[in-house]
Amino acid sequence: MSVPHDIPAAPQQDENELERLLRLSVTQAAYRPAFYQALLESTVWVLGDAGQQNADNLKEITAGSELNLLHWEKQDGSSIIPFFSSVEVLERAAAGESEDEQSFVALPSRVLFEMTQGEELFLNPKSEFGKELYPSEITMLLNTGGLALPTELVLDAESQLLIGQPEEYPSAMVDALTTLFSQKKPVRRAFLALIHDKTVDPEPNLLVGIEADGTDAEIDALIREAGNVASETSPDDKPVDFCIVNEKERGLSHYLISHTQPFYQRKWGSWLRNIIPSSGKA
Repeated sequence: MSVPHDIPAAPQQDENELERLLRLSVTQAAYRPAFYQALLESTVWVLGDAGQQNADNLKEITAGSELNLLHWEKQDGSSIIPFFSSVEVLERAAAGESEDEQSFVALPSRVLFEMTQGEELFLNPKSEFGKELYPSEITMLLNTGGLALPTELVLDAESQLLIGQPEEYPSAMVDALTTLFSQKKPVRRAFLALIHDKTVDPEPNLLVGIEADGTDAEIDALIREAGNVASETSPDDKPVDFCIVNEKERGLSHYLISHTQPFYQRKWGSWLRNIIPSSGKA
């Protein structure tokens, strides 16, 4: 992320949802999965043309369309394709770049990424908040919807796991995950432990146990988002394992529920106030 020297705490005026998530994701990893998801679903603007005569004569652009895109040169001499979250941000960035009026095209960001694979892109250059996207990141976004793809490990009956608590508490990672889980209603509780399977890893890994409601697909998506957040905030960039916690199961679930305190627990109070009507006085 491109980080400014002074980050304003207050929201920016007239920012759209993509810009809001971009601003928050600059300093808070918990918002990055939502930012990437919004980015993939957004319409963006690029400097260039697709053969239209004017901005009011736009035609539908697909991955197979012919599109002439303007490239900008970075300070190191390399080339990027700038793209923008709104017309207003584009016009501010393009001001002074050329004396001639510059044409621009709106298209789905996913189409832009598919058309420009192998190129380096930059969202909102010259703005207070921006995001540089490298070719490998764009490929990962298109393939997985995020920048980290979790792998599934199946433990067999002969696996011997050592489990305990980390000596150094990963506060930054826990804070980021807490912020993420507070936005996810299906998450009931989350636990932390240190786990070591000597047959798989020479060093122990942090383990996050998640107790959540939802379908298998919803829980898989939740773990993928949590994995993205953990990968950016774990101590020394060490891998983090995740597991689903079930009160009816033994093993890891039993240990986490019986021998640890959850670092996150869903608050029911505000939900109950919304569900239970207040009784009026006669």
